[in-house]
Amino acid sequence: MDLAALRALEPLCWRAPSAHNTQPWRLRYERWAVTVGWDPADELPAGDPTGRDLRLSLGAFVETCLIVAADAGLRLDWAADLDEADHRVGRLRPARQPYRTPFRTGEVWDRRTHRGRFGAGPDADVVAAVDAVARRAGGAVRVVPAAGRLGALLRVADRRVYADPAVVAELRRWLRLHPARPDYRADGLSDRCLGLSRASATGLRAALAAYPVLRPLGLPRLLAATAGDPMAQGGALLALVAPPGLDAAGQVEFGRVLMRMWLTLHVAGLAGHPLSQLVDVAASRDALGALLDVAPERIVHVTRVGRPVVPAPRSARRVEHSLVG
Repeated sequence: MDLAALRALEPLCWRAPSAHNTQPWRLRYERWAVTVGWDPADELPAGDPTGRDLRLSLGAFVETCLIVAADAGLRLDWAADLDEADHRVGRLRPARQPYRTPFRTGEVWDRRTHRGRFGAGPDADVVAAVDAVARRAGGAVRVVPAAGRLGALLRVADRRVYADPAVVAELRRWLRLHPARPDYRADGLSDRCLGLSRASATGLRAALAAYPVLRPLGLPRLLAATAGDPMAQGGALLALVAPPGLDAAGQVEFGRVLMRMWLTLHVAGLAGHPLSQLVDVAASRDALGALLDVAPERIVHVTRVGRPVVPAPRSARRVEHSLVG
């Protein structure tokens, strides 16, 4: 197994998505395999108490590694082996043939989250294509109807999120609201990627700093209102629906499905804006389940999808930062 070749590809593999851009994955190089694990310091125990987003992110990283390796001619396959105590999800190991995938490294590199305005949402053919990706794994992709109700659901979810001091503290830890921060180009959610002006970033930083004092005075409601309605920026909301009874190991594998879904959208000229709060908050998740006529616990991811009006900025990565630092 050419470990040096895989090491050289790591900056490309780290372009996988993760909640709050925490980049939790870690690679442990061994003689005949590479163990994929995670650093507990990058977990989100308040915002992601069940570990669903963590496992989806790790699965997306695994899929990214396989795509990048295959495009470089490296022959790898994947052996799933989730072990919570050892903080690992499995191993990349030698294979007789490269991983079969329609995607290339350039698509991994260019894919971005877009939180700005969309000119148009996905057409029926694109929705059918991403639905086919999910159905091959026993799931489905559904367009969430009743756009007029989504704004109200988002406000409810945002207020619940901002009302939780632990979740807000976690968010503050990963926000990068000024370029002077030493980790601004390494990880987290930057003001540029959030689409914030300098004044808005300064205001948000001040509001969150005063959170302990202002929370009883209605700051969560104000922050939710300030966040606005993402659906007013255009696009359609797609929900990734998992098979019934998906366990923790299955969530990792469904993270691979999510990555293939995102790349399918990217190839079609579209981008996604995750709205995880709709799944994280029980009230909005239950309402989504009713809208889609599925069990709420089967909804593992929701994304606003459309064609970006302007290119989105590239989010930071630690590996790239360490290479140039």
